[in-house]
Amino acid sequence: MSDQQRSALTPAGRAEHLSRLRAATAGDPLDVLIVGGGVNGAGSAFDAATRGLSVGLVETHDWASGTSSRSSKLMHGGLRYLQMLDFGLVAEALRERDLLLEHTAPHLVKPVKFVFPFFKKFVDRAFIGSGVALYDAMQSLGRKRAVPFHRHLLHSTMLEVFPALDGEKAVGALEYYDAQMDDARFVMMLVRSAAQHDAAVANYTTVVDYLREGTRVIGARMRDEETGEEFDVHARETILAGGVWTQEQQELAGADAGLEVLASKGIHITVARERIPAMPDTGIITQTEKSVLFIIPWDEYWVIGTTDTPWTQDPRDVSATREDIEYVIEHANAVLKEDLGREDVIGVYSGLRPLLQPVQKDGKGGTSTKVSREHTVMEVEPGLTVIAGGKFTTYRVMAEDVIDFAIKDSQPGRPSLTRSIPVIGAQGYRTLVRDKQEIGRRYGFDEIRVDRLLFRYGALLSDVLALIDEDRSLATPLEHAPRYLRAEVLYAVRAEGARHLADVLERRTRLDYETRDRGVAAADEIAALLAPELGWDAAAAQREVETYRAFIEARLAGEATASDAEAAARIATAPEVPATN
Repeated sequence: MSDQQRSALTPAGRAEHLSRLRAATAGDPLDVLIVGGGVNGAGSAFDAATRGLSVGLVETHDWASGTSSRSSKLMHGGLRYLQMLDFGLVAEALRERDLLLEHTAPHLVKPVKFVFPFFKKFVDRAFIGSGVALYDAMQSLGRKRAVPFHRHLLHSTMLEVFPALDGEKAVGALEYYDAQMDDARFVMMLVRSAAQHDAAVANYTTVVDYLREGTRVIGARMRDEETGEEFDVHARETILAGGVWTQEQQELAGADAGLEVLASKGIHITVARERIPAMPDTGIITQTEKSVLFIIPWDEYWVIGTTDTPWTQDPRDVSATREDIEYVIEHANAVLKEDLGREDVIGVYSGLRPLLQPVQKDGKGGTSTKVSREHTVMEVEPGLTVIAGGKFTTYRVMAEDVIDFAIKDSQPGRPSLTRSIPVIGAQGYRTLVRDKQEIGRRYGFDEIRVDRLLFRYGALLSDVLALIDEDRSLATPLEHAPRYLRAEVLYAVRAEGARHLADVLERRTRLDYETRDRGVAAADEIAALLAPELGWDAAAAQREVETYRAFIEARLAGEATASDAEAAARIATAPEVPATN
């Protein structure tokens, strides 16, 4: 079996991965079992597998189904953390961003330009300008730059670069560069990269208890959510990368000590690209009283956010409220020449940031906006290590840290290799970029579609095109979602681990916020493509469609409410995927 075949998350392959997990017995345990399939868990599995360790990775839902699919989709250094004097965090993030751009994931991460408008001519130019100058200087320490230097924009140039800015309010601006990515696809590619290096990976697999030998955790008891079967997986070291579910898992493990994680809600809206005129690949960043406002160019629309508010409801039921959406629109309108209205909103998504809760001397926690994004690794019980905090951009460093920590006694002398080993799809990517005109000519794709495909798949685009070579009808765009090809749906289930309709609509594609109907119109067509691959009969396919429609109705109802409690109550009524039999 080739490395690329080994990485494919096929329906049959999931059964094989589960079999390998079951085979991890007390007499022959895994070296590392990782619980949690977000970016930290997937990154840790990739790191451990490339060291030659035997690795298991499990996720109770779909890969990246929590926080890691609901970000601002930026790989950035964290400009605002300079205000918190987190110089080390910013420098680390910038190094990691550049590594991704230049070597390990150039197919998944690309530069994006931002305009930072000034509203106080001299104060802002001095204060913001000095901050961005420091940001740029930190990128140039001892290495080649991956993105251009910043530049100051006079009022007239600012309006040429971003005509949609309100020129009566903004007196000038600064232009600088960061990077962006598709968060859910990035995590899925990390999972495939781990599988390529022999990790056993299984989504829809829940930890129902932790195994112990005396006081030591020696693995976990699992439940396959598709069959209900329970089985034990033994491991020398168990790592919890649970994000906002960290405390829940620590309690399940009966840990006497642990990390306290604060859930902070961030929401984003999407708006049609033509609604906000600007130069290509140029966005806006500015500060609000509570957070940062991003207006981010993304394909044929804008992603606008975000908020930063405490979330005290069940993490499974996170939802935007009417006030959240109005807040984002109001702050976007504060910098735009023409106001946006609720009717301009195509989609909405919301997620929870897992922030480490600081404990002050009086024992009271701080507010979420005061929390640094630095991560912490802690052994909460013998054999059970927890990682929490951090930011998407520094996932690789976090993964290296937690694997180093977990194996320091059981597997010493195995250094991390992920600075040099690229994420799957990187090798051969630049050759395909060079040949993109030929790809377009051969398959009848315009340049926009070819660029979109390359950014989604990198060198793995060859596998998608091979499906089309076998069946030319797969080159046909979806009727109600023409941004995507029928081949992409088939590839999502044959190679990318999709198990349910929602996995494709929300994470393999992003139709839940790229279309006004949140992907509902395309649901039947996509379910028909998935059904023979996943063994669904007509009733099962219809159940998938009806479940997704009900889930979207609940989300829309939540977005019309006035409070988190009301919104969460709406979401709780409708699961994302059908219940198992």
